[in-house]
Amino acid sequence: MRTTVAPEARPPSRLLTLAEPPRALVELASFFALRPAMNLLPRGDGHGVLVLPGFMASDGSTRPMRSLLTGLGYEAEGWNLGRNVRVDNDRVDAMARCVTALHQRTDRKISIIGWSLGGVFARELAKMMPDKVRQVISLGSPISDDRNHTNARHLFEWLNGKDPEPVKQGQFTGLDVAPPVPTTSILTKSDGVVAWRGSVQQPGDQTENIEVHASHCGLGVNPTVMLAIADRLAQIEGNWKPFEAKGFASALFPRSRLH
Repeated sequence: MRTTVAPEARPPSRLLTLAEPPRALVELASFFALRPAMNLLPRGDGHGVLVLPGFMASDGSTRPMRSLLTGLGYEAEGWNLGRNVRVDNDRVDAMARCVTALHQRTDRKISIIGWSLGGVFARELAKMMPDKVRQVISLGSPISDDRNHTNARHLFEWLNGKDPEPVKQGQFTGLDVAPPVPTTSILTKSDGVVAWRGSVQQPGDQTENIEVHASHCGLGVNPTVMLAIADRLAQIEGNWKPFEAKGFASALFPRSRLH
């Protein structure tokens, strides 16, 4: 019997990393150019959507996405916790309060969208309080316990240590285990920050991976990503089904195998 050996975890190539800024700028320009057309995306039922920024980023980075989601009928908000730098118990408690506050204000389960490290937080928050979370969508998130998938590892560990407070207390381990709610990982094979293999989650009844053509820094404004997010959020609660691009949209999404 032939045994398949998993590839060694390694960060993206330097070329992909250097290409991130110009690619992201193109995606941002595309977002604003296509913003009027995005009003035709599926509308939601008004439930709350908490959007968490990536490592070293703030709510400013997610403002375009949140504006779009608000226009589509959601109660979309940022975390209002400044830059995503430190990972400690106080930050985890503060994020949990964000989930509880939005859940109470809307009186229904909320969706959480997390970009990069924000997606790791989103998944862990859903594990902590699944009764308050409807679904999780992560964007280019390093959902693996092996930090070698990301070239931000050394900066992260310099700022937080190899074992941040939550890890020492048994939290934020088993990152590859999906929360007990519908969970979507949106990833790109041309990611210049987090190697795409580190964003692939295992198959399950409530898990899926959606591949897109995007840069890491452009995932939060990429029009194709917005299409996928709008489709996922518009599903009727309790009737989750895997993503299927239909019609002209099918040409926008790669069909390569994720392994």
